[in-house]
Amino acid sequence: MHVPDYPFRNPTALEPPEEWARLREQCPVAPIRLPSGDRALLLTRYDDVRQVLSDPRFTRDLDAPDAAQVTANESGGVFGGMSSMSSENHKAWRQLIGRTFTAKRVSAMQPRIEAMTGHLAGEMVKQGAPADLVSSLGFPLPVWVICDLLGVPDSDRDKFAYWSDTMLSLTRFTQDEIDAAQADFESYLRAHVEAKRAEPGDDLISELISIVGALDGRLTEQLMIGTAKGLLVAGHETTANMIGKMVAMLLADRTRWERLLADRALIRTAVEESLRFDANPGFGMPRYLSEEVEVGGERLPAGTTVVCSMASANRDERQFADADAMVLDRRPNTHVAFGAGPHSCIGQALARTELQTVLEVLLDRLPTLRLAEPAEALARREGLVVGGLSRVPVTW
Repeated sequence: MHVPDYPFRNPTALEPPEEWARLREQCPVAPIRLPSGDRALLLTRYDDVRQVLSDPRFTRDLDAPDAAQVTANESGGVFGGMSSMSSENHKAWRQLIGRTFTAKRVSAMQPRIEAMTGHLAGEMVKQGAPADLVSSLGFPLPVWVICDLLGVPDSDRDKFAYWSDTMLSLTRFTQDEIDAAQADFESYLRAHVEAKRAEPGDDLISELISIVGALDGRLTEQLMIGTAKGLLVAGHETTANMIGKMVAMLLADRTRWERLLADRALIRTAVEESLRFDANPGFGMPRYLSEEVEVGGERLPAGTTVVCSMASANRDERQFADADAMVLDRRPNTHVAFGAGPHSCIGQALARTELQTVLEVLLDRLPTLRLAEPAEALARREGLVVGGLSRVPVTW
């Protein structure tokens, strides 16, 4: 039996891999070969993905001796560290973050996010068309936002980008490069934590220091630093990539942009549909099975590693009418772009706020925005766990 290499290749940057539809129809629990050479099972249907992401028997214990290794270079990577903490520690971590990473905090940040988006858009206009939306707005904004949230200087954003890329590497970096970058990242955050301990501010790190200090060591400082690392990476890399993809999707068929210009009430649902329709999200979510479980009509033995393709699940015709069409006013839209269950993305409210704000500002400031090259020519970012576009050339 032929076992395909995973991740699959997209025909173009905005089109889904051909394998998704075929596997959903014919082989929803499919064997795949990971970049490491190890084998795992890929889940492509909506119900199966939701089941696994919500089932505590599917764990994040990807360091287990019989778990499939995602890449040949994983030390310090995104699927280690925070990803593989025990269920008990993960629950404690969610409670810790939930006390600080609140909807109220995100809501209070929105005016500053809007002001920074307007500033970046203005700078892009000043430089003149054509411009690259990714480098002008897509990456600078989320870096600024997460730096603001954590109380770290955004003047270090180039360092964050490199550290982030090494954590999210599938094939781009060597083990030595990953280890060196993570050591630098750890040293940076330890120094930052010490500075905030000496002079607390109105930021997440200062609150975390206060809370961890009051817990009598039940949650270690290492866990707090791991939290900061995770938020810094996930909080800027995924949103940065999504900004570029969202705008590219909306401009690829310019009738979508025209609809938003005519009806700003569609912004919220258009963001949700962009998240669902994203054909280039990256690797997916790996899980390790602690005991035998039935999924998709198959009995999976303990020790199995599965990869949940949330993006394929979001294209499942069993769940979404006209699943391969971008429907800007889709309601309901029960996509799983942020995962599901106890491990769903804790920063999703912040990501939604940033994406909605970007759309509002661009529609106001650049109503004539359009792609400066055909959508089919857009290039993907390669070799990373997260999907994205290397450039989105635009004009107006």
